[in-house]
Amino acid sequence: MSSLRKIAKIIGLFSINLVVLLTVGFAVYLGWLRFTHQTYPVLASDAVPLPNESNPSVQTDQQTIQPTLPSLAQVSQERNISRRATYLTIIPQRPSTEVLTYTVKSGDTLFTIAERYNIQPTTLLWGNYEVLQDNPHFLKPGQILNILPVDGTYYQWQEGDTIEKIAQFFKTDVQKILEFSGNNIDLTKINEPNSGIEPGTWIVVPGGKRAIKDWGPPAITRKNPASARFYGSGSCGEVYEGAVGSGSFVWPTTERTISGYQYDPTIHPAIDIAGQIGNPVFAVDAGVVVYSGWSDFGYGYLIVIDHGNGWQSAYAHLNSVAAGCGVSVFRGGAIGTLGNSGNSTGPHLHFELIYNGVKVNPLEFIR
Repeated sequence: MSSLRKIAKIIGLFSINLVVLLTVGFAVYLGWLRFTHQTYPVLASDAVPLPNESNPSVQTDQQTIQPTLPSLAQVSQERNISRRATYLTIIPQRPSTEVLTYTVKSGDTLFTIAERYNIQPTTLLWGNYEVLQDNPHFLKPGQILNILPVDGTYYQWQEGDTIEKIAQFFKTDVQKILEFSGNNIDLTKINEPNSGIEPGTWIVVPGGKRAIKDWGPPAITRKNPASARFYGSGSCGEVYEGAVGSGSFVWPTTERTISGYQYDPTIHPAIDIAGQIGNPVFAVDAGVVVYSGWSDFGYGYLIVIDHGNGWQSAYAHLNSVAAGCGVSVFRGGAIGTLGNSGNSTGPHLHFELIYNGVKVNPLEFIR
């Protein structure tokens, strides 16, 4: 009995060791298959993919199906929701409060600069009176302009000023001035002298506006041509009689391209017509010359014609004048040549049409 017990014990130990060995060997085998992407027999309980156009490699005709094991990275990606990296950061736009500066370049006009910074041309004038003095024709390359962040005016604080006075003068609301953060106004001091603002400080007046000085020639009639004597040496001092216009106007020069400035009733009540120096300039209708010569206000050589029926026409930046004071001219007659005199950024004809003292849009009347 003792011998039989020993034999049984040996057989039992051998069986246990064999089972352990087979289990470990099978586990090692499966691990090797997993990490080397080898195939393994599919068990009956495994899901079997059906053949289709997107998976034509799957076979089911009495063959062992051997799909490829997914990689650990693939399994992780399927079981987890990954976040796609975003490389573009969208920064919300905030209102600007900083006054910028811009150096004028050749070819710039008040209108093109204003459009570039999304402000009104009048804001450029109001923000740069020391440079432009309300005259768009004073603009020239190299000038440094203030660019306000909002439409309005730019004002240097003076001794004795208050927020209420400034708002009233520039026809805007007190609250707009106070709420504009770029002004850095201390609200706890607005009841103090100068509203707590140091004299000499520049502030932006949002929505502020004021009258703009018209530097163009005044309405000059043949009955009182001396009214323009302050305008320059081209003024005429006599009372003249002569040709009277029909009220029908022709184009004042040979070219028809508008250059630089269009008509704007506030800052440029005229049109600028492109051309070459020396191109002829014509009287748009019959009349009498009441100004002929140099202008001291930026228009260079200038001719003004009174047409005797409430109309006057003005021709500026001429290269030469060919009709003197008191001369009767007729529609289409040559009166001078196109030029670049005075405050001008290039050859062109600055042309104004005035009716009963009001400067109208010439494009609505000339043809």
